[in-house]
Order: sequence, then C-alpha cells, then structure tokens
Amino acid sequence: MSIHLSVVPRDEQQSQAQRLSSPSSSTLSPSDRIPITVRSVEALKPKLLDQVRESMRTRHYSLRTEKTYVQWIKRFIFFHDKRHPQEMGEVEIGQFLSALATKAQVSASTQNQALNALLFLYRVVLKKPIGYVNGVIRAKRPHRLPVVLTRQEVRTIIAGMEGVEQIMATLLYGAGLRLMECLRLRVQEIDFGSNQITVRAGKGDKDRVTMLPASVVEPLRKHLEQVKRLYQHDLERGIGGASLPHALERKYPNAPKEWAWQFIFPASKLSLDPRSGKWRRHHLHESVLQKAVKAACRQAGITKHAGCHTFRTVSTYYSSFQRMLYFSGSSACSAAVCDSLRPACTA
Repeated sequence: MSIHLSVVPRDEQQSQAQRLSSPSSSTLSPSDRIPITVRSVEALKPKLLDQVRESMRTRHYSLRTEKTYVQWIKRFIFFHDKRHPQEMGEVEIGQFLSALATKAQVSASTQNQALNALLFLYRVVLKKPIGYVNGVIRAKRPHRLPVVLTRQEVRTIIAGMEGVEQIMATLLYGAGLRLMECLRLRVQEIDFGSNQITVRAGKGDKDRVTMLPASVVEPLRKHLEQVKRLYQHDLERGIGGASLPHALERKYPNAPKEWAWQFIFPASKLSLDPRSGKWRRHHLHESVLQKAVKAACRQAGITKHAGCHTFRTVSTYYSSFQRMLYFSGSSACSAAVCDSLRPACTA
C-alpha cells in the first residue's frame, strides 16, 4: 500500500482558505478542502537551533552559554557534512571530539565544553539517550601555575590607568571580583554605609557579599554622580533603561527606569537587547577593561602574562597566605609579614 502526499502551492492554499472563510461557502466539496501534508506539519515545528535556544532560555542559561552551545552544535553538524543529529549517535560524537583533540588541538576544558553542548542537544532537545562514548581521544589537562603580581606591580598597573578603567581594576583587586561580576554591578548592590558589595548571580549563579575597598569609595561616588546625570538625560529623552534578568521586567515593569537597577558602568551607546528586542543602556563591554589592563602592563614594562583575572588571583593568593599565617599561630614577625602582604587597595 503506497501513500501519496500532495503539496499544494501557497497561492492556491490562500485562495482555498478565502473560500472557506466566505459566508457563501456553506457546502464544500472534498476537492475544496485544504489537504494537510507532512511538509506543512513539519513547517510548523521550530528549527533545531531555535529549539536549543528555547530549551536553554527555559532553564535560565546565560546568553553566553547559549551562544557557545549553538556554535558547538553547528560545528558538529558541519563536521559530519550537515547530517541531522537525529541520525547520529555515540560514534559520530566520539569522532568529532577526537578530531578536536588531534586536529584542532584544543584544550581539555574546550573539549569538555563541546561534549556538554552535544549532551544537552541529545538529552534535552532531541530526547535521545546517549550512552558512554567510546574511543574518544581526550585532551590532557595540564597543571598550570597562576600568574601572581607583586604589590608594587599591581600599584604600577593601576596607577597607569585612569577614569572608569582604574575604578574597575581597583575593584577586581581589592574586592576579588571577576571581570563580568564587576561589569554587571548595579547601583543597589553597593552599600557605602557598610563598605560592602553584593555580587548577584556570580559563578554558579550564586550570590555573595564582599568588601568595598576604602581607596575606591570617593572615586566611585563621583563616578556615580556622572552616571546619574546620564541616566536622567535618558529619562528626559524617554529612552534607555537597564535590562533585567529573566522575568523581572515583566514582574516589575517600572524597574528598568529606576535608578537602583542601573548599571554602575554603563555603555556610552544604547544597544538592542537580543532577547527582549528593546533598546537598553547595557553595561560596558568586557574588552574595554581588558585592553586597558594590557596597555597598562605594556606601559609599566611588565612582561608577565597578566590580565583582568590576575587581579583576582593576586587578591585571593595574598588573602589565603594571611589566613595560613593567622591559623598557624604566627608570631609578631608573621603578623608584620601579613601587613606587608595586605593588598594595597584594601587599606
């Protein structure tokens, strides 16, 4: 028994739909009915990558993770000559991961990232269970030592910066913030009375409280005055506003226009929110501080491979060393060492 599927042209379907909706068509012959074909049903389903995006947004994945996973899924499909992932399984996944390690020579963390993206595709989106992937050549995870700057090197780098970049670098070092945690700070998360910073949705989507360096209080106050003038200018023009995570904008419709929700380090230009489709004043791009730190290192003549995260590494390193001396029953000499190692920006 053979089944014949007919595809009706779009213009003919529209003319038939008009006849169906007209009052004069009370009785219709079978030839006037619009046939439902397999292609028309499949056209109603979203595309594969749109399904991936929808699944990730439902689970509140970050926009960065969403873009990264979509890119890995694209590379996986093109690696196998545009075959649909539904037709592939453990063998094809293993071939792709092995090629990343042998031909592309990616790091172990990059290979694991690609594996997580493919597991999400199969287990969550396609609902296809994936067993153990055999025969994968795994990239070796090397043991690296962190780059640690001295107090004088940190002072020289920060002194070679100015303006907003200097304030952000001081927060990275004095408060131990990550780069994106610093850029995403909002006005309501700074407590000048208690000298505290509340970090929202940090690594692992966790909140924490850290100290506000005393040396950055006054520069930060002056900076917020400038930001508030920009904020009031946007309100007068009826534009701008900060983007809110998840469904907070729907829950608090007026929050994007409130001062407490504005970013402390806003961008100079408005940008289009990729999820809401609205024009917002987002925070600064991470490359602004990254370029400023690199330029300050070159100007200071520092040859170490230092970046934004190095400030956090130095802050954590010195704090751990102080705690080690403290809990080991250190003497007055060790206390003097602690004072000498205390980060310069927290004094």
